[in-house]
Amino acid sequence: MTAAPHPHSNPDCRAVSELIGRVGDKWTVLIVQALAKGPCRFNALKRQIGGISQQMLTRTLKTLERDGMAARRVHATVPPQVEYALTPLGHSLSVPVLALAEWTFAHLPQIHANRAAYDDEGPRRVAA
Repeated sequence: MTAAPHPHSNPDCRAVSELIGRVGDKWTVLIVQALAKGPCRFNALKRQIGGISQQMLTRTLKTLERDGMAARRVHATVPPQVEYALTPLGHSLSVPVLALAEWTFAHLPQIHANRAAYDDEGPRRVAA
């Protein structure tokens, strides 16, 4: 009897794992959420997403562009203005991302209360 291959040894599993890690990253989620409202210039996007560094915003936008989820448009002005927008693929990603954001906002008070109770009392024991 041969051992089953490790589940992450399948190239498709590794690719899916890598992509889920990327689209589930907090910066990707926040950028997709912001761009779902419409095209946005780099600096305006940076202002909307509190706490993101210029380097991280650039890196995440390049990754989204490489994956075909965001498009970069350079306007011929002095200085050049760069605008980012979701592609159709990016808009399809925005559906679950916006649903996740909505769920988070709806449940944030409950989660904060649960954390406070846990921190005060410790973990709850479930009877077997």
